[in-house]
Amino acid sequence: MAPPARTTGATVTLLSILAVLSYVMINNSRSRSKSSSRKAAVKKPSTGLVAAIGNTPLIRINSLSDATGCEILGKSEFLNPGGSVKDRVAVKIIEEALECGALARGGVVTEGSAGSTAISLATVAPAYGCRCHVVIPDDAAIEKSQILEALGATVERVRPVSITHKEHFVNIARRRALEANEVALKHHETSNDVNHHSKCSADSKGGFFADQFENLANYRAHYEGTGPEIWEQVGGKLDAFVAAAGTGGTVAGVSQFLKEKKSSIKCFLIDPPGSGLFNKVTRGVMYTTEEAEGRRLKNPFDTVTEGIGINRLTENFKMAALDGAFRGSDLEAVEMSRYLLKKDGLFVGSSSAMNCVGAVKVAQQMGPGHTIVTILCDSGMRHLSKFYNEKYLARYGLTPTASGLEFLGIGADVKSVNGGHAPNR
Repeated sequence: MAPPARTTGATVTLLSILAVLSYVMINNSRSRSKSSSRKAAVKKPSTGLVAAIGNTPLIRINSLSDATGCEILGKSEFLNPGGSVKDRVAVKIIEEALECGALARGGVVTEGSAGSTAISLATVAPAYGCRCHVVIPDDAAIEKSQILEALGATVERVRPVSITHKEHFVNIARRRALEANEVALKHHETSNDVNHHSKCSADSKGGFFADQFENLANYRAHYEGTGPEIWEQVGGKLDAFVAAAGTGGTVAGVSQFLKEKKSSIKCFLIDPPGSGLFNKVTRGVMYTTEEAEGRRLKNPFDTVTEGIGINRLTENFKMAALDGAFRGSDLEAVEMSRYLLKKDGLFVGSSSAMNCVGAVKVAQQMGPGHTIVTILCDSGMRHLSKFYNEKYLARYGLTPTASGLEFLGIGADVKSVNGGHAPNR
């Protein structure tokens, strides 16, 4: 019996040695794998400003998530180089225009904008060898004009009028592009004259009207970029998306993409005072009886939120796939901005605040346990003279007083949300 015992002992010893060797080999393999993963995670430097646009973080807004029982996530578009979601649109518009020949390098891009798109165009245009000419309503926050001028853009501030008026800022911007093209044509016709010394040679490459409201490059920027990023970041676990609309590009591009990925995702609009889009989505008509022609104000956008709200259907908004809409008030947006700053350290602009109001309203309708995404369009840095100006807000009864989310009916001491109105602009 002795020999079998020795054989068994030798076998056990051999197995032990093999187990140790296997353990060492597996751990070495894991170490190499982790090392390779770490090396792969280190990205090479990107080329130029444009490469830094997009792929923004999707962050959990802790205070709103905890208060509603939903996961409320914000796409941090204020971290783009130009400071807003419009960077994506500016790049897409310029690249498509260059590709089809509507814009030449050295040419001027013109746009009528309340601020963010203009700033984005002025930021990225030099990366394509182009210049920027912006027409902006003179009731937009003054710091937006200051930023544009600092970026080297030509800035025209004009009084706000109806879009049907030839002096509307969008219509003026369209004319500026035509004028630049006329100068370019004249320069080309006289370029063979050796005695001709053109004073307009700097403008000889012509102009291109970005047309953010009707140019579907706006929609495509979000259908091809923002939407896919959100889908990847949530890992397919998403119940709803909500955002306000100005041009409509963001809400259209994102909603279309998400719906195609998962038809059960609910997509909503949050609409500010004075805008007709809520009525269009919920009732199929743009105006209520009270807003009928002849009864409306000359400028219907009675809101302190900038860049959102409109009373016409744009080509971009027509692409939206929406399940419903909510109304948001100026007071709710102001209160939300202060709440986010106090509770989360998020210093957001007026449209971002309104989007977060929308996210809470969606959470209240759907109930706890859902994942909701919205857009944090830009930071509060562009809104200091109005949206974050105590005297300005007090003038219109919009002084924030809430200690929590009672302005949205959350909390023990619920106050009326009907107070406060926006200035007539």
